[in-house]
Amino acid sequence: MSSSHIGKYLKTVFAKIVDNFLLTVAVPFATAAVIVAATTSRSDEFTTLLHSVSNTDVLSIGLLLGTAAVVAIMRRPRAVYLIDYACFRPPHTNRVPAAAFVEHVQHVSQLTERSKRFLTRLYERSGLGEETCVPLVGHYIDPAKYSKFEDGREEAQMAVFSAIDELFSKTRIAPQAIDILVTNCSEFNPTPTFSDMVINRYKMRSDIHHVHLSSMGCSAGLISVELVKNLLQAAPFGANALVVSTETLSGNPYLGNERPMLLPYCLFRMGGAAVLLSTSPTMARFRLRCIMRTLTAASDQSYQCIYKEEDDKGFTGVNLSTDLVAVAARTVKANITSIAPLVLPPSEKLLFAASFAARKLLNGRVKLYIPDFLSVFQHLCIHAGGRAVIDGVQRNFGLSDEKVEPSRMTLHRFGNTSSSSLWYELAYVEAKGRMYKGNQVWMIGFGSGFKCNSAVWECIRPVHDAHGPWANCIDRYPVHIP
Repeated sequence: MSSSHIGKYLKTVFAKIVDNFLLTVAVPFATAAVIVAATTSRSDEFTTLLHSVSNTDVLSIGLLLGTAAVVAIMRRPRAVYLIDYACFRPPHTNRVPAAAFVEHVQHVSQLTERSKRFLTRLYERSGLGEETCVPLVGHYIDPAKYSKFEDGREEAQMAVFSAIDELFSKTRIAPQAIDILVTNCSEFNPTPTFSDMVINRYKMRSDIHHVHLSSMGCSAGLISVELVKNLLQAAPFGANALVVSTETLSGNPYLGNERPMLLPYCLFRMGGAAVLLSTSPTMARFRLRCIMRTLTAASDQSYQCIYKEEDDKGFTGVNLSTDLVAVAARTVKANITSIAPLVLPPSEKLLFAASFAARKLLNGRVKLYIPDFLSVFQHLCIHAGGRAVIDGVQRNFGLSDEKVEPSRMTLHRFGNTSSSSLWYELAYVEAKGRMYKGNQVWMIGFGSGFKCNSAVWECIRPVHDAHGPWANCIDRYPVHIP
């Protein structure tokens, strides 16, 4: 056996012992206690010991232990569970094949020839497939001439109501059983508010707690999950919370020719998701292990890498900086540093602590141990913000093609659906039959600011036949993206 195999074997043994430390210590002590009790019972010593303890002592000890247990349970945060989720699948009539996109660009009057060539080259390298969809107004030659505020409302209702209808059908939960509603959509902010639109459609209770998040970017989906997690701690046990995530493309087209502002024109597509969370484990499919938010807006470079502004002609659009990939990688590293202590097993923490102490004592002559962070997760769902972002995360963290497959395939099939993209990626993993009980999923969402939000889920009840939005096309994936 080679030295490398011996090292791996010893590390595995070490991890098993440390990660199951309580069991490793408890079994020998329990065995010793049984032997001592059996030996003592042969004499009068055990009987004398029992008579020396009064009923008052037993009652006091029991009361003290019981009080400590109750206090510990009451102070512990409630576990939050994912009951189920559903994703919007746009109608086939809304799809935009590559040829149609290129032809459409050639006929848009406000675009210069330089911009048309740029968009054509960009789309060829975008990683988007032939089935991504845009709203009907996006199919007009000059969308700006026909786009109305009502188009945004209709697009939002199509995506949101379809996802919620499917979720209620799957879970058999009545709309009146929802106690908390959190919606998010960055660009579309109607009056009455987005959450009021959902409440009106489903005739939800008048005492429902509802919040709408706007202008939070593509990371709003996980921000909504964290908000619901906190709200559920104050709600009665078993309360149900509904999270609705979407983004609209209607009503706010960019009319200029600045290249950084033309990028969203190629990447963003229709999408939406509805997620049901609860503190009751009944019917639960996943348990939320932890969630972590990192915001680097104090840095000017991070703050301005996704920036909505006017160009020199007065046209409003979202400017995507060339620093975006570097900022994303730096923010992910900061997020990992924060979430690692919450998810790493004790053996990895101990090895890191030991190497850190040895490095300090020996003046840096010992190499610092880097914990195998990714070994904790069986699946990664990285926000499908664009091919460059996925490439950057894969390159910076040495991820295999299999680890980023859900993100690449989601971008290919659905495009960048903003805050709902992570749920399409989770649906991809499940549709491929790769999810098993005990598997851990790491969701990573990005957003303007710059934000990086992480959520770690543990699978409780896998559903291998849940094709969801991937129905009728999952057998074609993965596909090669040149």
